[in-house]
Amino acid sequence: MKIKLKTHRGAAKRFSKTGSGMLSRKRSGKRHLLAHKSAKRKRSMSNLTSLTKGDSAAIKHLLPYI
Repeated sequence: MKIKLKTHRGAAKRFSKTGSGMLSRKRSGKRHLLAHKSAKRKRSMSNLTSLTKGDSAAIKHLLPYI
């Protein structure tokens, strides 16, 4: 009998898979206290970034079907 694995719902909301198969995430620091941050810094925080190799290995355990 094959066991179904459950997806970690918190991780599923935070990470997504790119077209090339890498995992991406949003950058932190764009929620509040934005007045003293430069426009360039805030713009760069809007972009998605890819996870490192070690982090993506850990996240893939939480997201077995992504």
